[in-house]
Amino acid sequence: MKQTILIFTFILISMTTYSQEKQTMKNFDPAFVHTVFFWLNNPESETDRSKFEASLSKFLNNSDFAKTNFIGTPPKASRDVVDGSFTYSLIVTFESAEAQQNYQDEPAHLLFIEESSNLWSKVIVYDSMGL
Repeated sequence: MKQTILIFTFILISMTTYSQEKQTMKNFDPAFVHTVFFWLNNPESETDRSKFEASLSKFLNNSDFAKTNFIGTPPKASRDVVDGSFTYSLIVTFESAEAQQNYQDEPAHLLFIEESSNLWSKVIVYDSMGL
C-alpha cells in the first residue's frame, strides 16, 4: 500500500512538473524575438556586474511590453563557431513588432539605458520575427 501511494505521488509530481514546463514553453512568444548582446567595459568588475544585473532586472520587472525574458552569460566555448566574447545576453519576446517598439520607448527601458550605458562598451541587437 505504501509503495502504491509513493508511486502515485511520484506520478502526480511528475505530471505537475511536466504541465508547468509545458505552460512555460507556451509563454514564449515567437512572434517577435529581441536578442541583445552586451560587452561591459570592465567585465571582471563584480561591482559593475552587480550594477548592470540589478538595473537590467529592475527594467525587465517593470516592462509593460516584454512577455518573456532570459538573461545569460557565455559558457566556455565548446566549438569554434561559438562566440563567447560578450559579457551578457538578453532575449526578450513580444507579441508583435509594435509591442517591441513600445518597449523601446517605455520609461523602464529608457531608465535602464540611462543607468547602465556607462557600463558597456558595445551592444549588438538581433531582432527576429517568427515564421
